[in-house]
Amino acid sequence: MAEPTLETGTVEPAQEAPGLTAGELHAAQTLFGDRLGLAETYVKHLCSTGIDHGLLGPREVPRIWSRHVLNCAVLAPELTAGTTVADVGSGAGLPGLALAIARPDVEFILIEPMERRVEWLSSVVQDLQLDNVQLIRARAEEVTDEVMADVVTARAVTALKKLLPLTVPLLDDDGELLLLKGRSVHGEIEAASKSFSRHKLHKPTVQLLGEGLLEEPSTVVRCRRRSARAR
Repeated sequence: MAEPTLETGTVEPAQEAPGLTAGELHAAQTLFGDRLGLAETYVKHLCSTGIDHGLLGPREVPRIWSRHVLNCAVLAPELTAGTTVADVGSGAGLPGLALAIARPDVEFILIEPMERRVEWLSSVVQDLQLDNVQLIRARAEEVTDEVMADVVTARAVTALKKLLPLTVPLLDDDGELLLLKGRSVHGEIEAASKSFSRHKLHKPTVQLLGEGLLEEPSTVVRCRRRSARAR
């Protein structure tokens, strides 16, 4: 699967959120449980004000659940209760908000530099009454002294070679990267091979999440930071 692109250069008219297909409904119920209603409200925001703010292209609306929200939510079972997750370049809240809905027992820090995106995220967080989300308007490299997370996520931000210097400094000792990627993932890993060593990371693994649940599983690069004791 190619990495999805949500952002458009022009403001498009809002659209009505699509209904869930039988397969999507099963996946959504599995991943969101009794918080599925919140996920549906989030999707309504994506398809209305998200389009108004240029965060979502109208052509993405028919596949908003399968290609975007569920694609991100499959990370939820991989998270541990009581931990902190930093989402770099949150944009439309993917994966950060989707995960915050699915996992109220995990704290999320959404890092996004663009003001209009942060304003949109803030309005959605308020509407959904998510008390496990903190928003920071900044570039990732500007908050390395402020954020120390157990897990760092990112989706459709940049290639691994450029992404590692942005995400690794936000990891706590022995923390883990969970990065959503597309078909180019193996080429990206090869191009970034020296960067993994330079940033004191264990060898990365590529995992398909959602097999048997999603029509197209999500590709995730997992990589744990070497603890100080092991360096």
